[in-house]
Amino acid sequence: MKPIITASEYASESAGPRPPVLLDVRWQLGGPHGRPDYEAGHIPGAVFVDLDAELAGPAGSGGRHPLPGTEEFGAVMRRAGVSRDTPVVVYDGGQGWAAARAWWLLRWTGHEDVRVLDGGLASWQGDLETEVPAPAEGDFRPAPGALPLLDADGAAALARSGLLLDARAAERYRGDVEPIDRVGGHIPGAVSAPTSENTGDDGRFLPAPSLAARFKGLGADRAPEIGVYCGSGVSGAHEVLALAVAGIPAALYAGSWSEWSADESRPVAKGPDPQ
Repeated sequence: MKPIITASEYASESAGPRPPVLLDVRWQLGGPHGRPDYEAGHIPGAVFVDLDAELAGPAGSGGRHPLPGTEEFGAVMRRAGVSRDTPVVVYDGGQGWAAARAWWLLRWTGHEDVRVLDGGLASWQGDLETEVPAPAEGDFRPAPGALPLLDADGAAALARSGLLLDARAAERYRGDVEPIDRVGGHIPGAVSAPTSENTGDDGRFLPAPSLAARFKGLGADRAPEIGVYCGSGVSGAHEVLALAVAGIPAALYAGSWSEWSADESRPVAKGPDPQ
């Protein structure tokens, strides 16, 4: 199944006999909370999900956005109306990072029918509503492990044995600037692959052949395994989604640079080259 869906495709499915559960995951790193924007207007039927509080556990040694507890995540999804056999569509304000995080978590915990609205809310041409829906309780029970997941040691090993992509901006990869974490730079052996290069000016993913060519140019066709990390496991999920659009499976290092760099014993590489 394609991991993304267009607004027109969603509109058609939402009017059909098996409408998807729709999740609104508007979020900005360091920005205002997304709930007020949701309440001011959202795609009809959408249920708001809070990335910081519901798609991540408390920040700490595992990074800024560690994975949420399985039971807690399952409860959030059931309250949103998610069942094992219901299709799910996720959108955010347009950047795609938060929607991808929800997509990855649902896929990782075993839900097979999850798609991201390509282009986010900006791609929706229909009316918006302010009414907050009260969906019937779903029956989704998470079963983690359906997608590959890396820890810090696994990411370090993959950087040597396969291809580890760093989805952050190139200047953070090089260590020129680091506005958030303890130190700038990258995991030794990781290859710079900014998430911003997966989409066009409209925020929509590049065509699958273009994405496949991009990742091939980064070495994906020669790597036995591929992994992705970012700052805290959010934009990295977007890169895993872009790889999926291109038909390339990849693991996510969820702790990412915020976990890696917090441990002073872990090595840090700087500059434009992987080593």
